[in-house]
Amino acid sequence: MSAMRHRNFRLFFVGQLISMTGTWMQQVALSWLAYRLTGSAVLLGTVAFVGQLPVTVFSTVGGTIADRYDRRKILYYTQFASMLLAMALGALTLTHSIQIWHLFLFSILLGLCNAFDIPARQTFVSDMVDKEDLLNAIALNASVFHGSRVIGPAIAGLLVAGVGEGWCFLLNGFSFVAVLAGLALMRLNIVIHPRTGSAWQSMLEGLRYVWREREIRHLMMLVAVVSFFAMPYIVLMPIVADQVLHGGAKGMGILMGLSGAGSVVGALVLASKKRAPQTVRRIIGLAAMGFGLSLVAFSFARSFWIAGALLVPAGFCMVSQMATSNTRVQSMVPDRLRGRVMSVFGLMFMGIMPFGALLAGHVATWVGAPLTICGGGLVAVLAGLVFLQI
Repeated sequence: MSAMRHRNFRLFFVGQLISMTGTWMQQVALSWLAYRLTGSAVLLGTVAFVGQLPVTVFSTVGGTIADRYDRRKILYYTQFASMLLAMALGALTLTHSIQIWHLFLFSILLGLCNAFDIPARQTFVSDMVDKEDLLNAIALNASVFHGSRVIGPAIAGLLVAGVGEGWCFLLNGFSFVAVLAGLALMRLNIVIHPRTGSAWQSMLEGLRYVWREREIRHLMMLVAVVSFFAMPYIVLMPIVADQVLHGGAKGMGILMGLSGAGSVVGALVLASKKRAPQTVRRIIGLAAMGFGLSLVAFSFARSFWIAGALLVPAGFCMVSQMATSNTRVQSMVPDRLRGRVMSVFGLMFMGIMPFGALLAGHVATWVGAPLTICGGGLVAVLAGLVFLQI
């Protein structure tokens, strides 16, 4: 793991691992709280929609800012704001003052933070390591994101079942101290590229680059299709865990943890090997197909542990597609455009997901959560096939 020889990256890695564990705890608790307050698949999808909508609207602006200003300072501000939001949500929940409109407001404000945090965080990796260690650092960063999905949901499931959702939110708030301390302790010499033209012209330059580069364009399109149709299975997990598999909040935490276990294995496999570009392209297409097939099988499972076992390859294939796409794009893009291009990647991955979540919530009320997940998986399989042929 060559990236680990860099002190700044080690600080970032440890801080992110602690903070992202808290973030996944919060996500599981938030989904369960929305389900408990409403019992509605539509409102579950709507909460997810409003939380990610700011990423859709502002992520390209966030990418432009990440290319024009100190990324460490941007991360410090966004992480601090996210900490305050988590603590406020925890206080409202523990005092039994929480209402559904609070969840909508919290989701919107957190989405605004993420719109600027995601492109800055993805491109900040290049400020901490040498170019030859960049791909290893990106893969390790993905392993943090998905590895925390093993620990966070499992803890959240136990806490929600035992003491309620509020403690998950508070613990997440405190977890931000680790990443803030890591950022403060870093010794960096960040190169900020000279600003040319207005922010609007800068943003358009990044969009034009993405559209002009054929391989990057195809990668972005596949990420967008899979994110829109297949990724909303996470939003529907409370319904599947409770109504289909009868596992309740604890069961939802276990299911999310098993999906995360597959994801972290996928991320570590990616971090350990270097592959030729053509091999990378094949991995991405096959991983999208594997993700879709795993979701189709999961949608038909009625045994809790069989369903959980099927989420392991789903997580493995999902991170293999998304993290490999991320590393491939970052290996091609010039440094001066990195923030803007990765903001488009974030838009395709995270920003488009709320629209899929909203659609999935409505479709699930008509045909049920399992058939909705099945349909999304089939689209992912088809998208992977098309990607391999073009």
